[in-house]
Order: sequence, then structure tokens, then C-alpha cells
Amino acid sequence: MQKHVYSFGNGTAEGDGRMKDTLGGKGAGLAEMSRAGLPVPPGFTISTEVSNIYFQNHNTVPEEINHQMLEALRSLEERMGQRLGDVNNPLLVSVRSGAKFSMPGMMDTILNLGLNDETVKAIDAKSSNSRFAYDCYRRFLQMYGNVVLDIGKSEFEEIFEGQKKKAKAKLDTELTARDLERVIEGYKKLVQKKTGKPFPQEAMAQLAGARDAVFRSWFNDRASHYRRMNQIPDDLGTAVNVQAMVFGNLGETSATGVGFTRNPATGEKAFYGEFLENAQGEDVVAGIRTPRPISELEAWNPAVYTQLRDITTMLERHYRDVQDFEFTVQEGRLYMLQTRNGKRTGPAAVRIAVDMVNEGLISRQEAILRVEAQQLDQLLHPVLDPASKKSLTRLATGLPASPGAAVGTIVFAADDAVEKSKTAPVVLVRKETVPDDIHGMEVSEGILTSRGGMTSHAAVVCRGMGTPCVAGAEAFAVDEHKRQVSVKAGGKTIVLNEGDWMSLDGSTGEVFAGRANTLDADPSSGILKTFMDWADNFRGPFGVRANADIPRDAKVARKFGAEGIGLCRTEHMFFAEDRIPHMQAMILARDEKARRKALAKLLPMQRKDFAGLFEAMNGYPVVIRTLDPPLHEFLPKREELMVDLAVLPYADLKKKKDMAAKYERLGVDVKNLKTRLPELLHRVEELHEFNPMLGHRGCRLGITYPEITEMQARAIFEAAVQVTRKGVNAIPEVMIPLIGGVKELENQKKIVVDVAEEVLAKAGLKDLKYLVGTMIEIPRAAVTADSVAREAQFFSFGTNDLTQTTMGLSRDDYTKFQKDYQDRKIFANDPFAILDQEGVGKLMHMAVESGRKTRSNLEVGICGEHGGEPSSVEFCYRVGMNYVSCSPYRVPIARLAAAQAAIAKGDQSEAKRTA
Repeated sequence: MQKHVYSFGNGTAEGDGRMKDTLGGKGAGLAEMSRAGLPVPPGFTISTEVSNIYFQNHNTVPEEINHQMLEALRSLEERMGQRLGDVNNPLLVSVRSGAKFSMPGMMDTILNLGLNDETVKAIDAKSSNSRFAYDCYRRFLQMYGNVVLDIGKSEFEEIFEGQKKKAKAKLDTELTARDLERVIEGYKKLVQKKTGKPFPQEAMAQLAGARDAVFRSWFNDRASHYRRMNQIPDDLGTAVNVQAMVFGNLGETSATGVGFTRNPATGEKAFYGEFLENAQGEDVVAGIRTPRPISELEAWNPAVYTQLRDITTMLERHYRDVQDFEFTVQEGRLYMLQTRNGKRTGPAAVRIAVDMVNEGLISRQEAILRVEAQQLDQLLHPVLDPASKKSLTRLATGLPASPGAAVGTIVFAADDAVEKSKTAPVVLVRKETVPDDIHGMEVSEGILTSRGGMTSHAAVVCRGMGTPCVAGAEAFAVDEHKRQVSVKAGGKTIVLNEGDWMSLDGSTGEVFAGRANTLDADPSSGILKTFMDWADNFRGPFGVRANADIPRDAKVARKFGAEGIGLCRTEHMFFAEDRIPHMQAMILARDEKARRKALAKLLPMQRKDFAGLFEAMNGYPVVIRTLDPPLHEFLPKREELMVDLAVLPYADLKKKKDMAAKYERLGVDVKNLKTRLPELLHRVEELHEFNPMLGHRGCRLGITYPEITEMQARAIFEAAVQVTRKGVNAIPEVMIPLIGGVKELENQKKIVVDVAEEVLAKAGLKDLKYLVGTMIEIPRAAVTADSVAREAQFFSFGTNDLTQTTMGLSRDDYTKFQKDYQDRKIFANDPFAILDQEGVGKLMHMAVESGRKTRSNLEVGICGEHGGEPSSVEFCYRVGMNYVSCSPYRVPIARLAAAQAAIAKGDQSEAKRTA
């Protein structure tokens, strides 16, 4: 029969530290410490596989596994000289969870199992400490009642606090044994009332109930959410660790504590942790009493402190990683209850990795693999000062759409953001943002939306700009008309008005009322630079570029190590105040001559923008996408025009002035609004589409209006000539969007090449290198990549739209049923945040392979939001792409993820990078 239960303790173990898949992290740690002869209370681990068997077997453990557990229990009883449930010499045990990956606090624990109305008397007699015995029993009743019998903690706490009040006790430790007996009686009555049965007295039934409850806790809400957040598979299951109890609550010579071998927040090499005298483990983490710093343990018991330091130092050297440990001191004797690799912040992870290399504990390759790529986010953005967060009112939590800290006064409109940001920092609060808001978003410290997801407009644009954003915060009711936002927090409705201060944490999604202090990130700090240099050496020639639309963003991207621009979205340039009138004039024009006249005014502006990008990226490629969005996005909204037309005849002077000012900002001739507004509405009606995402946009615009593509190409190559003459090495790559096949690309490429040859020949720079390629975002383009590659010199996968078109899924509407899909395990992850490798990825891989069969030197990259997501970067590396492109603030994340992908694939030993 397959082995499912593994014993440990007393210097031996049936498992070891390599068996995390079977024993879970906690069980593997206990086995390894036991083998090393450390003071570990004996016990046994029921394997993670039993967790899955339990659920497959209709929440029942098969008899043969029950038999193995009973054998392990009998062995434990022999080693301890006690028996579970014995009324004279009872064995008490703890029952704890332990998954392969650490999930601190997510699953359930039960202590002091084996106590009942009779065994508690034996514990009382053996210990000569009535208070200790009944304190253990009341704790067991509460834990078992909550975890196994599903009775709310608050109901037990109400009874406990009631007794404290009667006894006039401020602290739990002030309750007498008699007080605790009264609490126990109250708990037992509560169990009878809630379950209709008395509290179970039979110890084996208690053990089976606790074991099964720990298995069930694998799927409680917090554990499920934690796994989703950390991409831990549901089918790993949890082990159950049954261990002889040792008691930190036996009096003033007993204690319990938790600690780390290094500071998990900063990475400093310092003994870190807390302990409590006369307490059990949950007291430390539950905040019931204020623990003492672990440094004070030395004064409390020097011998125990020295032993603990020696053991934990040995464990860190053994595992070659920071250890998170738990311990209990029972009447002056130290016991180790847990060791595992410690969770740590991003800054701590980098510092610890570098320090351990310098200490000779690990290699540079191991250091690169020790830091989760996503953790670098915490080092790259300003963060809210933790002390400030504690002093403010937390209003609600939304989606952490773009990391960093934002503190400012609330505004509700983009125009107001521009105006008010001249005198104070602003946070733009909207139900949702639209492209027209770009000018307000640019000047805002942060963005809060009550709608939208992680790839909504606000999220995508904010990540590109490095602006903190909390999106989809549905708890907020945003009233843009009244210029106020309300939310229920702390049992009351809080209303914030325009001008009130708000603080956002884009890394956690938290929103606070008031003005928090921030701490600046330093991307050029010595330790981070050292670490990223190591990563780049392992990454090899695989490139990381940035999505950047303006020179300022390009400079930020270079600072973070970007090796070029993988996507410049030219449409964002057209929303600027001095350009939108010319853009609208071009759209409203009825013939080519009028369109060209408007485009001629845009040409020098685009040329200046492109020149700035080439200068910022001197010597690195700049991929510029020709106009992509449908034209109606540059005009006032249809519904808004209809309302204004209806209101205009009856508007008073002030209203007319306000309306005129609004349209003047949009570049509309406001001398005769009565005539101009109907013209605008007529054109907007003409441009109206039922499905603009699949409508007249991208290359389709360039085919209908070739003069647009011509103007943009001329601006690109004139800018390249201009900066080349200044000694800048410009490398333009022109990208045609939304093609479905080679004919569309052929049409647009001819325009680009004709303009390029004309401009370069005139400038005497025929040798200037450039590429013309396409964005693969339509499944047909991917399927016909072999023919597309006849014309395309490069592919760049636009995975935002490719995901939408492949899955038939609107990223803006998906959020409405996203939770249903996640809860029912239909999607393992949000496909707009993490690349769908099975579907969309298969198309991409097919396109890479077939494209290179036609053109062996085809350059292939990705410029969608997935370009900065670690698992998606690994996929891009694995299928043979040349680079990824992401928002500037995610460039270091992509660099590290690419290095880790190279190491995993075995492509790179540490060597000098080749360009």
C-alpha cells in the first residue's frame, strides 16, 4: 500500500527537506530539523496527496489511510509515554496545515487537541497548575468550535470578554482558573446551541474532525484568494501535521515566539522577531497581547537565546536562505516548531540575494532565481509611508492596476486636473477614463476609477506613464456632477468632495482619506544596480524595450534599462491641446485637399515628437505604430452633442459661455455653435460604429486615407534625418496595426517605403537603416504569418487585442463576469493580465515559426501589456522571440523574468552579454 503518513522527531524522520511536494513546506522542515537532531516535538505528517483523495472521496479519508494514521499515532504515543485521550496521562497534540508553498495564515490550526472534561483534570494534576490546564482547554474549545464546527470566533470572544468584564480583568492572563472554567461552560453551551450536540469528548473523533477541517480549509475563501493572487495551483493540496504539544503558557519560565534570520522588510542581516511569555502561538500573531522584540529574549533567558541563535544560524546556512521559524520555550527548554524559507518584501529579497552571494552562501545564478520578478515593482515606484497609512482612514480596496503611491487633492474632470495641478497635486477620480482624459491623466499624481479592470484604459495608460492607479474600486460611488465620491467604511458613509485630500496605494489597491507621506524609490541604488547587472548577464541577447509615447517616458524607460521603444502609440500625441483642433479639422474635412491641409499642420508636431524619442533612445530601435484608433475617438461624444444641441436654444448666458469654452478647448469654431454643433453631430453620426474595436481603425484608416500614413511616415523619416545630422543614431521601425493579411500590409508598406526613400535620398542618407513591420493582433494575421512575412521585416504581437479577438472576449466587459469565471475555475487567470499560453500563445508560437520559415531573420517581439508579466515573458523567451516591450516602470521586471527564463532553459551561464 502506498505510504501516506510520515513520522518525525527524536532525531529521526521518515521524510526530509526535499519532500515538499509530499510533506508540504512545514512537514518537510520538521523532518529535516528532526534528522539534524534539533529539539523538535515528535509527530507525523499526513501527505498532501491525502488532501486531494479526501475531496475526490466525497470529503472522506479512506480506511487504509486512517489505519496508517492510527499506526503513526501509536508510535507517537510510545515515544511520548502518553496516550491520546488517556484520563491519567493524556497526550495532547496540535493539528496544523502545511502546503508546498507557504500560505501564512490562510489555513487552519488547532492546538491542545485531546482535552476533554476528564483529561483536563489530569493535566491540572500533572502540572499542578489549574490555570494552565483550563486555559489550554478553553483555547481548544474555541479553536475546534470555530475551525471544525464552523461557529464564528466572535461568538466565543463575546463569552470570553464577558467573563473578563465580570472578573474586572484587563488582560487574559488575569483570569483565574475558576474564571476559565466559567468560560468553558459558556463555550460548551454555545456548541450545544449551535450544533444541537454536546462538544465531542472522544479524542480520536476530535483528531479525525480536526484533520478533515484542515483539509477543508484548503478551499476556504482566503486560501483560495491567496492561491489566485500567487498563482498557486488548486490541486497541490495541503498536508496535515500532527505534533505533540509543548506549552509556552506553563508560567513565567515558558514562552512562544516567531522570527526570521534576517529582517524580511529590509533584508538587513539582523535577528528579527517577537515572543511572549506565558502564551501559546496564536497569541503572538493574533495581537491579543503586545509581543516583545526577540532581542529581549537574551535578557529573559540567555541560554535559550544563545541556543536559538545557534540553531537558526545553522538552519539558514543549511537551507542557504532566510528562515522563518517558530519556537516554544516550555519551562526553560527550547523546542523548534517550524522552519521554512521566509516571505520577504521586494527590497529585502534583492538585498538578501546580493548579500548571500557576497557571503559565499549562494551563486549569482541562484541569487537571480531567488527574487520573484514581480517583487521588483516595490523598488521602482514611490510608496506610501507605512506610518502614514496607520494614521489615515482606509476607505476601500480596488484593483492594484498601476503600482506606486499617489497623494493629492481630488478632481473629477481631466480639464480640472490640468488647471488645478498648477497649484497642487491632484488625484483624478472617475467612474472610468477615456482617451480624451489623457491630458488630465498626464498631470495627475494618481487615478482612481470605480469601474474597469487591470487592462482598462486607466490601467494601461497609467502603467505606461508610471502613474499609480487603483481601478475597479466598486465600493466607491462617484458622482461627477456633484463632484463628490462616497463610500461605506467603518460602518458609516464617508463623503469626499472636490479638493479633499486622498492617498492611493497602487501596489495594494488601498485608498485612504487624507494626506499620506511617501517614500521615494531609487532605481539606481547600488544593490539594485548590482543585482540587475547580474540579471542582464544571464539574460543574454534577449531584449527588453519599453512602450513610450513621449520623450519624457522614453527617458524614464532608459533609466530603467530599456533597450529601445517597442511601441510608440502616435494617437496619444494628437490629444494635446495644440493638436486636437487640427486633428478634428482633418476628420471633418470632406476631401483630400482639406485633409492634407490639416495634416500639414500636424506634421511638424509629430516630427518634433519623433525626434525627441530618437534622441532619448540614441542607438536603440524605436517602433512607431501608425494611427490605430477609430476617428470618432477624437471628436465629442455623440450623446453629449445631442444633449448640448437640445439645451442650447434654452441656455442662459452663463451656460452658453461654459458650453463655448468646452468646445473651444476641443478646437471647435464656437462663433456660431447653432450651426457648428449640428455639423459635428452629423459627422459623429457618420463615424458611429456598432463595434468600433473591429471597425474602421488601424491599417483600414490608412487604406481609406493614405495621406494619414504618408504624413506620419514623413514625420518619422524627417525626424530621423534631423537627429542623425546632430550625431544621434536613429533606428526607426514603422509598425502597421490591425492587418488581417499580407495585402493590407503591402498597401501601407508601399506608402512608408516611398516616403522613406524620397526623404532619405533628398537628405543624402540612403544608408540609414529602418524596418517596416506589423502588429499581429488579428488571428488571421497569425494564421497567415508565412505570407505576411514576405512583406513584414518584423512582427510585434499586440496581445491586448489578440487576446480579445482570439477569445471573443471584450476586456472592458469581461470584468462583469470575471469573478464567476475565476470561482468556477473556467479561467486559471485573467487572460488580459497573464497570457493565455494554451490558446493565444499557441497562435503566437505558430506565427513565429511560420513567419521565420519565410524570413529567417524576422525580428519578433511583443508590445501588449503581457510584455511586463513574468510568466508571459518566460513564454516569449521560450518560443524564440527577440524581445518584449512593456511600460517603462516594468522594464526591470521583464529584464529579471527574461534572465530567469534563460537560466531555466539552460541557455545562459554567466558571461558578458552580447548585444
